[in-house]
Amino acid sequence: MEAKETTVGERPARTAGEAVDRLRVALREVGIVLPSLRVDPLSASDEDAYALVDLGRCNLGVASRLAAVLRRSGGAA
Repeated sequence: MEAKETTVGERPARTAGEAVDRLRVALREVGIVLPSLRVDPLSASDEDAYALVDLGRCNLGVASRLAAVLRRSGGAA
């Protein structure tokens, strides 16, 4: 069986910090910025597999754009 080479976007994030960075880049690619996006400092360290990602707060415009992007994606992961 041939090993498939994966890109950063195809493999699961290895740390909470990496997950946040990748989410930030993906959101920016569709024109969405969540200024408060971060690893939740109270849940765990950056290296903890169960650390929580804090999406933060956003205004009505950002929430509407985020909903539109999710609808266009059809919910596919």
